[in-house]
Amino acid sequence: MKKIKVLVAKPGLDGHDRGAKVIASALRDAGMEVIYTGLRQTPEMIVQAAIQEDVDVIAISILSGSHMTLFPKIIDSMKTEGLDGVLLIGGGIIPDKDSEQLEKMGVDKLFGPGTSTSDVAEYIQQWYRTHRELQNA
Repeated sequence: MKKIKVLVAKPGLDGHDRGAKVIASALRDAGMEVIYTGLRQTPEMIVQAAIQEDVDVIAISILSGSHMTLFPKIIDSMKTEGLDGVLLIGGGIIPDKDSEQLEKMGVDKLFGPGTSTSDVAEYIQQWYRTHRELQNA
């Protein structure tokens, strides 16, 4: 069976990447292939990396408060590049009202502080079973 391929990215000027590294490690431990792009990525750089790596999932970590600017740019870039079938998730400090708005725009799921890494892995695995394995069966 093909491994689920996840791109973990830190957009914008946020220099705190501990959470991104923790989630990358946890997803690897759950059997996924993980590519971590590092700090200070533009939305376009993230989407281009997703295309080059042929990922199933883009996982964004934002702590800077710029989520209402960066997520829409990532969503637009994904649409422009035809990445409709790629799961877009995120985590960080995002107020509930902003989370609701971002999910309406196209972010599949946002995980707040205190979410267990196993919950994130399970969400991705369930999405993959539904959207990738069934399509390829």
